[in-house]
Order: sequence, then structure tokens, then C-alpha cells
Amino acid sequence: MRLYLTALKPTDSVTDGFLPAAQKLGCHVTVLTDQPERHPGSVRCDVRDPRAVIDAIEHLGRPDAIFSNSDHLQVETAMAASYLGLPGKDWRACLAAKNKFLMRRALAEAGVERVRSVRLAPGDPVPDGLPYPLVVKPREGVASEDVSLVEDDLAGAVAAVRSRRPGEAVVVEEYLEGPLRTLETLGDARTTRVLGGFATTLGPLPHFVEERLDWAPGGPHEHVLKALGALGAGFGACHTEYVVTPDGPRIVEVNYRVIGDHCDFLLGDVLGVPVFEWILRAHLGEPVPDVPESPGHGAAVSVVAERSGTITAGPGAAEISDGEVRLWHRPLRAVGDVVRQTHTNRDYLGVIRAVGPDRARVDAAIAAFRAARPWVVE
Repeated sequence: MRLYLTALKPTDSVTDGFLPAAQKLGCHVTVLTDQPERHPGSVRCDVRDPRAVIDAIEHLGRPDAIFSNSDHLQVETAMAASYLGLPGKDWRACLAAKNKFLMRRALAEAGVERVRSVRLAPGDPVPDGLPYPLVVKPREGVASEDVSLVEDDLAGAVAAVRSRRPGEAVVVEEYLEGPLRTLETLGDARTTRVLGGFATTLGPLPHFVEERLDWAPGGPHEHVLKALGALGAGFGACHTEYVVTPDGPRIVEVNYRVIGDHCDFLLGDVLGVPVFEWILRAHLGEPVPDVPESPGHGAAVSVVAERSGTITAGPGAAEISDGEVRLWHRPLRAVGDVVRQTHTNRDYLGVIRAVGPDRARVDAAIAAFRAARPWVVE
């Protein structure tokens, strides 16, 4: 079987997840990327242009599947899969999921939910009279970059984002108050299955940095699945974030790829299934298996730099098992690195993930690891 994978910068999800999974499935993998110097053995291609992707594939030889885990390449990859007659996502759903303005409009028109939202193109005046609190975010942003809670001075907040992102549209939304949750789904050509979900712990407002995710497979799934249906986001992996407000669940954003920040690995650890292989099998035209229940608990804790400075100490990669709890640490920075605090996911120093029979024992293992092997920024 031949698989084409479109990519931008290297990620752990691809390097340690999807590529080994493809090898286990017996796939011959060709990586198409605009950064071939960062992907050994890859083929140079303007992967942001579906015409270039299609042309490259037709030149190299038709595959059994084409796939991407990049937030930025879902539309292009879906269009190429459609052209080649391969299993894949609807490019319209990929576009609506990525573009937060289109997502809000689609959900409102389908009668799923209405969240007050205003799109501001470059140069548009900032409207008066919007009720605070509000959230300002880039229309197509990722990793909590330039997302902030605004209690007053909306014009100043919008100007700050525009200064860092000239030429990009901004979305202003009502603030959704309540517990933040995720729903993880995986679909094939016939059905969409719920894999589970996580409860998200954020750092201090006005920023929205995800500091911890805990396995929470139950929840108000019906509303989220209805929203995904309205968007047409059923095939393949999808990571949806939503808030359980006093008026019911409300979608924050739909990321039409598997959950990141090592929670994709945690998802497989908790369920005890080869998640990366399952995702690739769906793109190869195979049905998604039944999802087992998980009796235990899992958590992923992102160690966040609390200040700018130089890293003077930090643990390396680790895998620890005491018989009841398995724990992994993945460093994302190195001793000697200079950290400039951004109040986004870019401030992560490392990620600890752990699975065990219950939350108490998982928490104890994480706390012991952090106490024994701290990150220090001075």
C-alpha cells in the first residue's frame, strides 16, 4: 500500500505516531512537504496548494491513501483525496472547521447553537456596544496564540492582535463560561465513533493556555455530535473543544485532526488501542473498530514556563512504570534554551503523561516526578 502524507514542520504526532503506524501497516510512505530539509527522504512540494499536491502525486504514482495531521493542510489534502477518488474528508467541512467565522455561521444556520460572534477583516472598524466579557482570537489561529479575554477596551485588544498579525482577520466572540471539555471522534465512510474526551484545566485568564487534560470519556456528546454533523466533520479524526455553559454545551472550536500536545498518545494509552493505526486505516478505506471502555484514568500535564529566562535545569525523556502507573515525560525544550514567555502553548517546556487505575495514583506519580525532576527557568 502506498500512502502520501502532507506536512509542514515535523511534529511528534507524525514522527513518533503516524510514521511508525504506517510502517506497521505495511505502507510505503512518501512525505510531501515545503520543508524537505526537515523531513529526511521527503519530496518538496508546495503543500498549501492543492494543485501542486495533485500534480506531485500524479507524477510520483497514485496512492491508496493521502493523509495529513496538520491544522493548516486539511483543506488541501482533502481536495487532493477527492480528486484522486480516495477516502477522505469533505474539504468544505475542513474549511468550515478551520475558519472560526464560517464555523459559527454554519452552526447558527443549522439551528445547532448561536454564539455572538463578529468577524473583523483587516481595516474594519471595531464595533461599539458589544457586551463584555469578550474573547478576541485570530480567525484561523492555533495553539492559543493571540487569544485573550477582554473585559474592556476591545479596540485596544483588536489593535494588539492586528499589530502581530497584519493582514489577518480577527474574530470577536462572547465569552463562554463553564468547564472546558473535549470530544475525540473517529469516523469512516459509514459511521462516526466517539473515542472519549478530556476535561481541560486552563492557566490563569486572560490567556487560554491548556495546562492539563484529564480523561473524562462521559459528557454531553449529543450536542457536539450534532454540531459536527452540521459541519460535515465525520470522517477521520476530529478534536472538538466545547464549554458546558449554564445554557448547555457550546462549541469553542473544531480541530479536524487528532488531539495534540501528546494527548493523542495518551488517548491510545488510556484506551489500549493503536490510535494512529486506526486513523490511517480509516483513510485506507477500512471501518473503525468498536471502541473499548477504559476502566482507568489518564492525564497529560504540560509544564509551562512561568517567566522568561534561560533554562538552567530540566529532565530528559523518561518512561517509568511502577506496576500500577505508567508515566512518560517528553521534553520540548533543552537546558540552555532562552524562553520568551508568550502566554500560549509555545511556553511548554515538557509534557508528562500518565495512565493508571485511578486519578489519585496518577496524580501522585505526576507530582513525584515533578518534585524529583523540576524544570528551572532563571
